Amino acid sequence: MAKYLLAFKGGHMPETPEAQAQVMKAWEGWFTSIGAAVADPGNPSSVSRTIANDGAVGPQGPASLSGYTILSADSLDAAVALAKGCPVLAGGASIEVIETVDVM
Repeated sequence: MAKYLLAFKGGHMPETPEAQAQVMKAWEGWFTSIGAAVADPGNPSSVSRTIANDGAVGPQGPASLSGYTILSADSLDAAVALAKGCPVLAGGASIEVIETVDVM
C-alpha cells in the first residue's frame, strides 16, 4: 500500500473557540471514518524559509502550504476519494494529493 501526501494550500483558521471546536470535531470524524488509512494526521503550517540550490537562504515568510496529512491507500484514485472528505476543504483550502515513492 502506497503513501500519499495531502498538501493543503490556502484556507483559513476558524476565529472563534466555538468554530474551532466544530472544525476539530470534523477532523476527528474524518479520521475516524477513514481509520487505518491515516498514516500521519499531519499539522497546519506556519512560517517558512526557502533554501536555493546555491545554499542561499531566503527571508522568513508565510509557508506556501497551509498543512499536510499522509494517507495510505491502494491507488492515487483511492487516496483522492479519501481526500474529498477532508475538512480542510470546508475552510476554503485546496488539496494536492501526491503519491510518495518508498526508496529508503
